[in-house]
Amino acid sequence: MSQNYVLKAETRERVGKGSARELRRNGKVPAVIYGDKQAPLSIALSYKDVYYKIHGGGFMTTVATIEVDGQKIQVLPKAYQLDPIRDFPVHVDLLRVSKNTLVTVQIPVRFINEEKSAGLKRGGVLNIVRHEIEAQCPANQIPDAIEIDLEGTDLGDTIHISSVKLPEDVKPTITDRDFTVATIAAPAGLKSEVDEAAAEGEA
Repeated sequence: MSQNYVLKAETRERVGKGSARELRRNGKVPAVIYGDKQAPLSIALSYKDVYYKIHGGGFMTTVATIEVDGQKIQVLPKAYQLDPIRDFPVHVDLLRVSKNTLVTVQIPVRFINEEKSAGLKRGGVLNIVRHEIEAQCPANQIPDAIEIDLEGTDLGDTIHISSVKLPEDVKPTITDRDFTVATIAAPAGLKSEVDEAAAEGEA
C-alpha cells in the first residue's frame, strides 16, 4: 500500500475563473474537497507539490492528508485536469475519506515470475488485456498493484480474474463475467507450424 503523504493548503475566499487564473500565476493549483456529507471546501495547493505527485505515479490511489487552517483532512484524489498544451495541473478534485470509506479505483497490474513461465521460455508473448483493474476497496487499504504470478503458465493460457489472488477486501467492479486479464500467445513462427500440422492432420 502506498504511503500517506501530507499536502499543505490554504482556503480560497474567492472562486471562479478569474480567481483560478490568479492562483495559477502565483504558483498555486485550485482544488475542491468534497464528500462525507460535508459542504465542499475550496482550497489552493502548491503547484510544485501537485505536479510531482501526479507525474510521480500512484496519485489517484494514495490517500493524502491536507493540512488547512489547523485541520487535517484525509482525502483521496478523484480527478484532475491538466493544461492540454503544457501538461501542467490546473484543477484537482479531492474526496474526503475515513477508515470506513469504500472507494472505486483503478489498480495497476504487475506480473511476476515471468522467468518461470514455460510458455514465455518457449518464445511466447505476454499479451496484457488489462493494465489496470477497476476495484472497490477501503480507502486506507488501496494496494500499489495487483500481482499476477506467471509461474506454471504455458502457451495458449488465458489468465482470468478468477485465478488472480486479490488482496483482502479488494473486489473487482465487474462481477457479471470472468474477464480476461492477460494471455500467453504463441510466437508467430510456432503458431504457423501448429496451424500447418493441424491442416495436414485434416487432409
